[in-house]
Amino acid sequence: MSNIQKYRFVCTLTFGDIYGQIIVWLITITISLAAALALMGARRPIYALATVGLIVLLSLPFLLFAFVTTLLNHIEVAPMEAGGKMEPIPGNISQQQPVQLTN
Repeated sequence: MSNIQKYRFVCTLTFGDIYGQIIVWLITITISLAAALALMGARRPIYALATVGLIVLLSLPFLLFAFVTTLLNHIEVAPMEAGGKMEPIPGNISQQQPVQLTN
């Protein structure tokens, strides 16, 4: 377990990496709502609710899989030199300093 300190884990995920996935899922939700509105005029409106529920239920695992695999693809493991200090990885957004409160 002491070998884990010789490596540096960095997540380079940005909003732009998952933006397309969010747009596709929003389109899926919009289509399901349009289908529900189309079925609302039927004799049994419970079909409309079942359609929305089924589409959302079936699309959530795919959305979760896409998010997790995108996240795992953006985790970098960089070896650290013995006695060396940690230097920022070029192009990494996570190296920004947090906002500090001033009085």
